[in-house]
Amino acid sequence: MTEGNFVDYVKVHVFSGKGGKGSAHLHREKYIAKGGPDGGDGGRGGHVIVRGNENLWTLFHLKFKRHIRAEHGGDGGKQRSTGANGSDEYIDVPLGTVIRDTETNEILKEITEDGQEFIVAEGGMGGRGNWHFKTSTNQTPRYAQPGIDGQEVDITLELKVLADVGLVGFPNAGKSTLLSVITAAKPKIADYEFTTLKPNLGIVKYRDFKTFVIADIPGIIEGAAEGKGLGHRFLRHIERNSTLLFLIPADAPDVAEQYEVLLDELRRYNPELMDKDRIIAISKSDLLDEELKKELGQELDEKLQLPYIFISSVAQTGLQELKDKLWEILNKEPV
Repeated sequence: MTEGNFVDYVKVHVFSGKGGKGSAHLHREKYIAKGGPDGGDGGRGGHVIVRGNENLWTLFHLKFKRHIRAEHGGDGGKQRSTGANGSDEYIDVPLGTVIRDTETNEILKEITEDGQEFIVAEGGMGGRGNWHFKTSTNQTPRYAQPGIDGQEVDITLELKVLADVGLVGFPNAGKSTLLSVITAAKPKIADYEFTTLKPNLGIVKYRDFKTFVIADIPGIIEGAAEGKGLGHRFLRHIERNSTLLFLIPADAPDVAEQYEVLLDELRRYNPELMDKDRIIAISKSDLLDEELKKELGQELDEKLQLPYIFISSVAQTGLQELKDKLWEILNKEPV
């Protein structure tokens, strides 16, 4: 799927079905005089239901489908026949989708499991037929209840990619290159900033057929919280990651300072991100000799109290050590 087809935010107007009318029918049969009321109930209107689907990873299929209607319930009939229920309308969404009320911005539900369902608009109840209203003093009621109207709701669907590790870094830090090397993902790679315009997911193969998922989001620049660059539009995709991998190139003027800038942008976007596990990977380390690595390591030990690893995606060095460290952090157990 191309970058242009990745959609992670849509607004949808939904209508549930109206309940069917109850019947005011009176029984008519040869040799049976005054058969009395036998009108059936109306059927329930169809619900609009959001359903998790693990085979989807984008909301692109809803990009041009902004109005969704469920079927109305059928009217009641004679001989106490109940009208048919209206068909429910399902909205399939990828796992990690948040459902919000567009008007209040209230979170209604988060879809995190395959097959999980949530009714966003309930269908109206069907009206009761006239046989319900028969009494000793009113033996021939000639009225029935109308069906209840369905609901009309504006909802916002917001996708937050489900991954174990989130890649954070400035543009052109080598995030997409790393993703392409340690996973089978094929993100766009080029020698200019903001090559990545949409999030990318990859599955990292680990020892003994174990795997974990890593997400690459577009690069962050200083001032992203104020909307600079691509702003913080895609930062929602790392809110669910349990571990944040900060990727900083070895040729950066000040590695510790760049880390602090990135951390500050995340803090300003959502302070809860500070509770996640963090690790630093120094990319493009093939540009450094052993003496420079030692000096940079001592500097990081003094300024930052975080684990760090020197890697090179091009030279294929430090990658297994990085996988081991990520697995250890994710599972809280030594490798």
